[in-house]
Amino acid sequence: MLHLLSTYKIYLFIAGGIIVAIIVWLSLPTESSSPSLLVAEDALSESAVERGLVDTLLQLRSVSLSGTIFADPAFMNLRDFGSQIVPEPVGRTNPFAPLSARSTTTRGNTLFAPRP
Repeated sequence: MLHLLSTYKIYLFIAGGIIVAIIVWLSLPTESSSPSLLVAEDALSESAVERGLVDTLLQLRSVSLSGTIFADPAFMNLRDFGSQIVPEPVGRTNPFAPLSARSTTTRGNTLFAPRP
């Protein structure tokens, strides 16, 4: 028994220290005045903002769109001032291949062979 105690003395002290630390931690008084992280709210109560949003959505539901706006002269006079997207040239087939390699295709597979 003494041989076992002397062999595992450090482990027993560490385990005892952990047990004492847990007991001290659990015996400390907790603050009951801190606010709870979970708060229950009444789901049926609505704020003015929520009611306004619901009213706006109900008004939008009754809106119907027709194609008459496209025949309007003001719409016909609209011009597009955007710029055209110019297609750029495509780069190398494999950008990670060494510069001394060239692209060859065999049966739909692209292989890279070193230049002679």
